[in-house]
Order: sequence, then C-alpha cells, then structure tokens
Amino acid sequence: MKDYLDFEKPIREIEERIEKLASGGPTRASTQEEIRKLKNRLAQVETDLYANLTPWQRTQIARHPQRPSALDYVTVCCREFVELHGDRAYGDDQAIIGGFARLGGRSILVLGHQKGRTLKERMQRNFGMPNPEGYRKALRLMRLAEKFRRPILTFIDTPGAYPGIGAEERGQAEAIARNLLVMSRLAVPIVSVVIGEGGSGGALALGMADRVLMLEHAIYSVISPEGCAAILWDDPTKAPDAATALKMTATDLLALRIIDEVIAEPVGGAHRDPSTTAERVTKALSSHLAQLEELPEDRLLTLRHEKYRKMGVVAEPAPPSS
Repeated sequence: MKDYLDFEKPIREIEERIEKLASGGPTRASTQEEIRKLKNRLAQVETDLYANLTPWQRTQIARHPQRPSALDYVTVCCREFVELHGDRAYGDDQAIIGGFARLGGRSILVLGHQKGRTLKERMQRNFGMPNPEGYRKALRLMRLAEKFRRPILTFIDTPGAYPGIGAEERGQAEAIARNLLVMSRLAVPIVSVVIGEGGSGGALALGMADRVLMLEHAIYSVISPEGCAAILWDDPTKAPDAATALKMTATDLLALRIIDEVIAEPVGGAHRDPSTTAERVTKALSSHLAQLEELPEDRLLTLRHEKYRKMGVVAEPAPPSS
C-alpha cells in the first residue's frame, strides 16, 4: 500500500481511479481506452508536480516512510557486507550500521544511519538518531578502515543526534566533535551520500568527506525547518518558510558548493523506484571513489582541508576610495 503525501492528492486520485477500473473484471475496449488516457494524464501530472517542488515538499519526500534506507542501499549497491557492532566502551547503537563490504571490485568500509521501517524497528533504531556510542562505533570502524587502507562510504539519513539526558551525560557533543576531527585527517578516501535527511551535527559526524553527494529530494541543514521556525517565529506553521530560507535542498547546496553532485531520483522520489535509484547511487559512488583513489595521500588530505576551509567564506567589500 502506497503512502501519499499531502501535495500528492492529484496523483492519488488518478491512481485510485486506474486501480478501480483495472480491478473491475474483464475490461471492455472503452474501459481500456479510459485507463490509457488516465495513465497519460497521470504521467503529465507527475512530471509537472515533481518539476516544481517547494523546499518543504522536498523535505516531506526526504522523510517519506517508504524511502530506501542505508541498509537498502548497502544490500543493492554492495556485496559481502559483514556488519560490525559496538564501540568497545559502552554498547552497540543500532541507529548506526557499519561494516566491511565490496563495491564493485574494491573492498570498502560502509557506515550509515538507519531509521527502520515498522514502529518496532524505528524504536529499536531510535528513529535514526544516534547516541554517543553510535558515533564512537563509527569512529572505531573508520580507524580500522584507515589501518587496512580501505576507502570509507557513508549513507546519511538522520533528523539529528539524539538530544536525551543520557546522551548528553555520555558526551554527545564530544563524540560528534571527535568524529569531525578524526575524519578530517583520515588518510583514506571518504565519500558520503545524503539519502534522506541530513540533520545538523548528527549528520555531519558521518559527513566530513572528500566528496559529498545528495539524492535529488534529500535535505541537508544545520537545523530542521520546524526547529528553525520555533526559534525565529515561535510558530510551527512557519516551517515551510524556514525550509525555503535554510537553503537545504540539493540544488541550493550544489550552488553553494557545500556538496559535489546531485544524484537524480526517479519521478516521484526514490521510494517509487528503489532499484533504479540504487543503480544511480552505485554508479556515482564508483566514479568518485575511482577519482579519489588516484590521488596521493598528501594531496587527498590537502584537498579535503581546502574543501572545508572554503565553505562560508565571505568576500569583504573594498574600502571606499579616498
């Protein structure tokens, strides 16, 4: 059963009409013609609708409950995945998955946020919001990848790090900061893909990469639209305005040079055609990893340093002439 978003009502109405006609037993020529016309109309409505999405509508697609997860991509894009567990200090945070796998002909370390599908799975995965032990698990595995000279691939999909009291007591901010520090210095290629939500430091702790890619309808921002609206306007209904102001879509971030490539999604979003999306992700990852593996270690680290030093640079206006 499909889950439709609010703005997808015109699509739902047409698809329900097609389904009703198709399930009515033997179809007459007139019925088949009506179905054909409805399918043509559906294709046009989808093309028009998804070509003009607002940032808030893209946010809704990025959060779609049927959107492919990190494990979905690992299963399709990689093979021989061996999951590793635990931070060797506190526990195993299931909001982050990680392990070694093969992408094409290369051995890699793969990490990702995992939200879960059913309510039970989402609770088990803490809705994709990692605790400090999740980031420390990721850090342990990244250091292991560097030791064995394996490239690192991360799938980002989280509303943010878990803000609970226990997480803060166990050093949430320190865990995120240490990941940023260590990732900036790891002497192996790192490629990150934002596949859904990229929320604040919780996302950045897996995103300090040589190349950052985004799916077309993913979002990546310092704060959620709801959080921004609460701070600026004290009004949750302003979330759509905040989504626009935050410049959080893949198109915006590519123009700002925060990310390096936008991976096109099938019409309607990745959840409409997961296999095609996974093929495109695999192709992009393989291409970027191949480019990065050609670089000497010192050049790799220099380019990574320069990439992040350029972000947020403001050109000062020239002083007035005397």
